[in-house]
Amino acid sequence: MQKEELIQLHTLFVQIKEEIEKEMDVNGAFKEYEELGVYPHHIHKSKNAHKKAIFILGKEIAKIFSHNKLSSLSMVAKRLERMEAKI
Repeated sequence: MQKEELIQLHTLFVQIKEEIEKEMDVNGAFKEYEELGVYPHHIHKSKNAHKKAIFILGKEIAKIFSHNKLSSLSMVAKRLERMEAKI
């Protein structure tokens, strides 16, 4: 993916995050993403920084919707966590 495409995907994930925060009580669910400090409007950040932010957001969103450790979304969260660790 090109950097511009990653930034667009990052923007989409942030919009999903904001909708989740409006509709659900998820205090602290996005703490790791917020600690990273890479946001879609930070176009000067590296491609890898945006990739990492996307993986973290995806992982955190999947965790919110997974109901147990063996659910498919829980498995997706684990896979995203492994992918994030490689960056």
